[in-house]
Amino acid sequence: MTVDLTLLQGDLGKDDFIKANLHGDPIKQFERWLLAAEQEGVIEPNAMSLATTDSQSVSIRTVLLKYFDMEGFVFFTNYDSRKAKEIKENSQVALLFPWLQMERQVKISGIAEKVSTEESSVYFSSRPKYSQLGAWASQQSSHLSSRQMLLERFDELKNRYKDEAVPLPNFWGGYRVVPHRIEFWQGRDDRLHDRFQYQKLGDEWLISRLAP
Repeated sequence: MTVDLTLLQGDLGKDDFIKANLHGDPIKQFERWLLAAEQEGVIEPNAMSLATTDSQSVSIRTVLLKYFDMEGFVFFTNYDSRKAKEIKENSQVALLFPWLQMERQVKISGIAEKVSTEESSVYFSSRPKYSQLGAWASQQSSHLSSRQMLLERFDELKNRYKDEAVPLPNFWGGYRVVPHRIEFWQGRDDRLHDRFQYQKLGDEWLISRLAP
């Protein structure tokens, strides 16, 4: 099952966030909340903070969730970027969806795994051509002496692929974050917020309420 983020619609009321109403599968529960965020008009509800680490430091940035399925949450990037290098060193990562106007957030901890070249190619071919060219033009996370250099590289590629399809770069592709812990947080005016955690145990998910 893959959820296309262009087809979002749904609702889940704030007052309904009790354990009895939780879906037994956190992926399904995430889908409910994501649908509600889109309906609520949250700007880019698929924007998520991605935290990675290496032996020296921790870093975080915002990336876009492109789709998710029962196996995990997929985003795409340059495999030479800082995030990719850190994932190579330590594949344990964390995601955060901060839907502030709804007083909701979802935290996900899991293992980042590269998707197949075929899966990356399918997504890459669906991107607008300027986005495809941008993936080729940018040596992500490397030092850049001027923006003009980047623009010149982009124009060069635009001319090269003017009348042909842009191929998938061998340094670009997707990661799927396979979750082992997912937490749903619902804010409340009395500050006694609701928090439910799904913890993966074997093939099952254990649900527990956490103190705010």
